[in-house]
Order: sequence, then structure tokens, then C-alpha cells
Amino acid sequence: MSGFNLHGVQLPESGLAVVAHAAGDLRIEDVPLKVPAADEAVVEIAFGGICGSDLHYWLHGAAGESILKAPMVLGHEIVGTVVRQAADGSGPAAGTPVAVHPATPGPGGAKYPEDRPNLSPGCTYLGSAARFPHTDGAFSRFATLPSRMLRELPGSLSLRTAALVEPASVAWHAVARAGDVAGKTAMVIGSGPIGALAVAVLKRAGASRIVAVDMHDKPLEIARAVGADEVLKGDDAEAIAAVEADVVIESSGSHFGLASAIKGAVRGGKVVMVGLLPTGPQPVFISLAITRELELLGSFRFNDEIDEVIAALADGSLQVDPVVTHEFTLDRGLEAFEVAKNSAQSGKVLLDFAPVS
Repeated sequence: MSGFNLHGVQLPESGLAVVAHAAGDLRIEDVPLKVPAADEAVVEIAFGGICGSDLHYWLHGAAGESILKAPMVLGHEIVGTVVRQAADGSGPAAGTPVAVHPATPGPGGAKYPEDRPNLSPGCTYLGSAARFPHTDGAFSRFATLPSRMLRELPGSLSLRTAALVEPASVAWHAVARAGDVAGKTAMVIGSGPIGALAVAVLKRAGASRIVAVDMHDKPLEIARAVGADEVLKGDDAEAIAAVEADVVIESSGSHFGLASAIKGAVRGGKVVMVGLLPTGPQPVFISLAITRELELLGSFRFNDEIDEVIAALADGSLQVDPVVTHEFTLDRGLEAFEVAKNSAQSGKVLLDFAPVS
């Protein structure tokens, strides 16, 4: 490993990374390794999961209202091994396998509950263009990260499975927003990676009947593999309405999916909206939500649920492996993104950052 020596640890000067330059312009290129501050560690990345936001930056040059204004390293679903502990002694020691909590709660004038830092107005996220300068992600061979982001992984948990810790935490948070689901009928609208992981979390939480909905066969196959009792096609409006679910997790991120969620919820039921709809006004069956006294609940990212997710993956009570459908080495990163954008054929697509021999 050529590069520079920092406190007795030899670090590389740079490494390959996945960089979005503009809409349609994604590159695998060498980027310099940031010299760590006292409270930052250097992590050798093992796996990274391609998220919908990564795809949006590549395809559209923006994710919602976060517009790409300069080249940015993508990636926030990442796991790896610490190669250099933070100089101030905080965080895991070198050699420790870790998952990453990619959020940095920030200051801001708007008020929010202190126990929900995911709602802080100044919050930043790895691989996000919400602010400028952008916050680089960690789709790179080596990443310099604040030690507070790192979560030690049990030795029994493989890094490949742990690559789902971040999206599984999003799903865990969404299910938690619905309260106790034990013994209840639950429906998940949109069975992509987050939806499938919500199915797995609902299964672990004791939902008595889980119905998964999607427009394509592959996501429904994955949903069954992680715990769905029944599957329905998204255009079967009559069957969806007949479910009368106590809890509906809307993870499609479309107003069509939200309509299905409202129509498929039982009177007095709950609809958790975790799929991020496009910015701006959206058509919603709000009169139906009112007359049925539905609770419409937003769900955004997660907080400390990541620790519960790691424990559940380690003890085997949360089964998520079927969600991963493809793996690509970093040199095939562009191909990986092409596969990931085809939701009819893929679930979670992982990048393997190990050097290719």
C-alpha cells in the first residue's frame, strides 16, 4: 500500500471511487484520500449497496430537491474494516469490521424532537447533494469517516449480509412508526429493496398476515422469500382494497402506490409513507383517508435503530439475504448501476470493493 504514513499507519494517497459528475455521467475514477481529522477513522470498504438516491444522481443529476452542482462520490450503504483508528482514540480499533450510520445531524432554526435527530434541518448524509459543497459518499476503496458513524459488527455477521444494515434500518424505522404490529395484517406497497426489507422486519415483529404488492414478478418473489404470506400485482385494485390491512407500508414512492395504500387500509388503520414521492403537489385520496380516519405517517431515514438491526441480523431473527440479487466488482461498477436501475430484474445490487487480482 503506497501513500502516506499517519501515526504509524501506512495509508494510500488515493483510490478508485464511483463519482457522479452530472446526469448520465457516472465514472469510476481515482480520488484522493482525505487526511483524517483527530476524530476520523479510515475504513477499507468491503461492500456497498446501490440505493435509489444513487441512481437518481446518475440518471437525473438530482435526488428530489438535492441537485448535483459538482462531482460527488456516491454511496451511503457501506460496510468495511477499520484500517486506522481515529487519532483521539474514539471509535473502533484498527481491524474491526464496521457498518456505517451515514447521517450527521445538523444545526438549524427549525424545531424538532430531540430524540429524532433524523428530522434536524441541517442534517447531512453521505453521498448527498442537499448542501454545497456536497457531502461525498463512500463508494471507494478507502474512506475517511467520523468515528461516531461507525458501528462495530459481531464476528458472526458477514460483511456481505451487513451491507444491508443501512437500508434495513430505514425499513425498521418505518415499521416502528406504525407501533406494535404483532398479530396484525400488514401490507407493503412496492416490494423493491426497502419494501422487501420492510416485509422481513414485519415478519420478525410478529405480523400475522403480510401481503406484498408490486408491478413485477421478481420483487414479489423476493418478498415471499423474506416472509410475505401473499403477493398481489399492483394493478389489481380490487384485491388490494379487499386486504383491509391494519398497517400499510408505502414504499413505492409514487402517488399510484399511495392511492393503493389508502384504499387497502382498514378503517381506522395506519399508512406509513417511506417511499419518497417527487417534490411538489401530489394527487392523494385524502377524502378517503379522512372518512376512514386513517393515520398517515411519514417515515424518513432512521436514528439508533441501526443498533437493533445489527443485533437482529447477528442473531438470525431478521432474514434479509434474499434481498441481494447481484454483486459486481468495482471495475464493473457502471454495469452494476445499469442492473440496479432495472427494478423488474434486480433487488439490492452490491458493489464489491476488494481489489481485483
